[in-house]
Amino acid sequence: MPDQSYLCLVKKTLFSLLILALIWSGCDKEITVDLPKSETFIVVEGSIDINQPPIIFLSRSQGYFDPLTLDDLANFYICDAVVTLKANNLTDTLLAISAATLTPEQLQQVSQMLGISPEQLSNSNICAYTSLNPAFWGHVNTQYQLDVYHEGKHVYAKTKLNNPIPLDSLWFASPSGNPVDSLGFIYAALTDPDTLGNCYRWAAKRINRYPQWVPDIELRGRPKDDDFVRPFNSVTNDDFFNGLTFDFSYYRGTASGSEKFDDKNAEAGFYKRGDTLVIKGQSIDYPSYQYIYDIENANGGPFALPYNLRGNVVGGLGAFIAYGSYIDTLVCE
Repeated sequence: MPDQSYLCLVKKTLFSLLILALIWSGCDKEITVDLPKSETFIVVEGSIDINQPPIIFLSRSQGYFDPLTLDDLANFYICDAVVTLKANNLTDTLLAISAATLTPEQLQQVSQMLGISPEQLSNSNICAYTSLNPAFWGHVNTQYQLDVYHEGKHVYAKTKLNNPIPLDSLWFASPSGNPVDSLGFIYAALTDPDTLGNCYRWAAKRINRYPQWVPDIELRGRPKDDDFVRPFNSVTNDDFFNGLTFDFSYYRGTASGSEKFDDKNAEAGFYKRGDTLVIKGQSIDYPSYQYIYDIENANGGPFALPYNLRGNVVGGLGAFIAYGSYIDTLVCE
């Protein structure tokens, strides 16, 4: 006759198998979740810079789980809205232009924003709104209001074009401190005005050309960057350095979808000795800073905390941003 300890062991084993069977049977059950249909909003992606016309793109929002193909992409862009821009108590109705009529620089900018090649964009019906009246181009210390009317909806956004803050100095150096290293970052010094709320954004473009010996034949003799490239965390505010002079550094950003060899090998993230750079430092207002900061930090992976983007568009999504740009050049020596 089995002893009591043996019987207890058998009972515990049977109990464990029963629990395991229940768990496995529960895993086989299919669960269907009905997701609520998301409301469609007008999405504004607009900017204006000093002595530059406004460029406004309008689209329709899409549900997070809704499929999106390249063929469907153009259907989300709005080309029949009434768009006005107010500045200095004057109002201008913006013109709608198609992607095929954009300049190469504007086409490259949109390409980076959407992650789609310029060639594909040129063949689409994506359109932009702009003004041919220089009175509504970018002017320092000017408040702009954008109004969009489409299918009974009205959304608007306000932004101010602040004075650009020039850099005190600019230099190239290796983060290791070794003067013979060929790879490095860009360092700069900036004096922040003694008024809380100044916000900044950074971009750079390499204008020197790839040598003829680079491994990618298509890049030989071409400029290293077709447009300005921004690093991750390209914006900051003056919460911690208001009214102070401070040094900072930036690594080299990567253009969206880039497959260039120097964005894949040990040179990725670094500038190289001999590069000639155009540096763009931009002053922006605080709501614009909040929007860009949220955009850059929203892609935190599947376990990132969800939150709403803080755009400046009332009644819709997105932002209309005025840039006070300051341009400087640097040879990495």
